[in-house]
Amino acid sequence: MNNQLSVLVGKIPPVAMTIAGSDSGGGAGIQADLHAFAAFGVHGVSVLTAVTAQNTKSVNAVLNLPVSLLRAQFDAVVQDFSVRAAKIGMLGTPATVRTVAQLLEFAKFPVVLDPVLVATTGASLGSNGVAISIRRHLFARAALITPNVPEAAQLLGVSIKSSNDFCAAARALVDAGAHAVLLKGAHVAGKHVRDLLLLDGRETWFEHPRVAVEGHGTGCTLAAAIAANLAKGVALTDAVGIAIEYVQRALAASYRPGKGRVSVLGHRTAAPPLS
Repeated sequence: MNNQLSVLVGKIPPVAMTIAGSDSGGGAGIQADLHAFAAFGVHGVSVLTAVTAQNTKSVNAVLNLPVSLLRAQFDAVVQDFSVRAAKIGMLGTPATVRTVAQLLEFAKFPVVLDPVLVATTGASLGSNGVAISIRRHLFARAALITPNVPEAAQLLGVSIKSSNDFCAAARALVDAGAHAVLLKGAHVAGKHVRDLLLLDGRETWFEHPRVAVEGHGTGCTLAAAIAANLAKGVALTDAVGIAIEYVQRALAASYRPGKGRVSVLGHRTAAPPLS
């Protein structure tokens, strides 16, 4: 056994859970989450909420899985693994939202909620009432919610265009029950992207140059990277900063394996050195 292998043997990584849909194109959803977990040296487990037939051009079909199967997956995972953090992505239906909320009611680990409502290609990933159900049943159970501007606007029923709108929207999401909010600014035009973290009443802005790439699965990856770092014991604000930098590197290393306009993130290239 060589020295490098002997160092790795016996070292058990922390476990993070993703509760999300599958992307058959491999760029978003469960697939992106597991890539992000692995990049940070975290063992990923999963609860599949939906199966989608999609690629880099479109979402062709969606099958939301029965809630009984969600429960069976969740129970199988928590009965065998010591989960340290979870990320929630696509939920699809109000019944799925309610079921996930029930499953997480007594969870001791932090949860990062990415309220996925629309795919990068423009297809809807949630039925009528999902946004309302997310607000009602999951906001209070999440340590952090990570909406982009269109998702926050849909959750709140408002228009978000300026920095003042950002602050007001983040505070409105907290007033609606969220413990902390990372409002992502990539949909706001400009050479730089500004993301706002509102935590314990304090505003922290993250600003970075815009990468001229239409990335697929950036929101999934960001939320999963935050959850991975929370699973490793990193404080929330630091976890957010680390995850944003990771997504920036992954965007810079992105590639287009399909024929669509969107690029898939370069997870392997972006992975940080593991201690």
